[in-house]
Amino acid sequence: MAEKSKLWYLEDFNLFKGLQQPNMERLNSITTMKEIPKSQPIYFANDPSDSIFFLKKGRVKLTRTSSEGKEIILALINPGEVFGELSIIEDESERTDYAIALDECLICAISKRDFIEFAEKNPSLNLKLTKLIGFRLKKYSERIESLVFKDSSQRVISFIMHLAETQGKTIGEEIFVKPFLTHQDIGELTACSRQTVNTVLADLRTKGLIKFDRKKLIISRQEELTKMM
Repeated sequence: MAEKSKLWYLEDFNLFKGLQQPNMERLNSITTMKEIPKSQPIYFANDPSDSIFFLKKGRVKLTRTSSEGKEIILALINPGEVFGELSIIEDESERTDYAIALDECLICAISKRDFIEFAEKNPSLNLKLTKLIGFRLKKYSERIESLVFKDSSQRVISFIMHLAETQGKTIGEEIFVKPFLTHQDIGELTACSRQTVNTVLADLRTKGLIKFDRKKLIISRQEELTKMM
């Protein structure tokens, strides 16, 4: 992949907006571009926690395995987002989660050491990164609260409303989310069984609140769904 193309991708990340051209060229020189096939791991738990990743194309799920062997999805990463950044504030030298490509992905990778050195020389980037880490930790906290205080139906509805907010496109009075996740992935994200997800989504479709298939979700009556969260 051409270096010019890699630099273009890096410039497209909000995290790097406002950096001067010499700094962008330095960043370009210390990052590598990787293509990850669908369903392939990007890193495993217990791998060295020595890199940070920027997702340009596709979706990535961050998961952790419980002591009972059950997979729990911590977060979904979408294009333009960073992952692996918590390694900067963690003392551990090894990963505690897994990163798996949900689609064919294109990522930029940079060593933690190089990124910390680069951020120290660019105070505006350092501030953005601090805010990003705070936001990510807040999202993890909100997920935990949802799992503790909401029933299964509320968790599924809250999740699809989150998808609408973060990935949806409003067309007329409807919100379109493409691509949609499998019911199995939604179940893992909401701590519900696949059958429960099927039941909740089917009920919402029967009531005319949503439409969905394997490729897309359409939210038809947002206000009513919000009241059910």
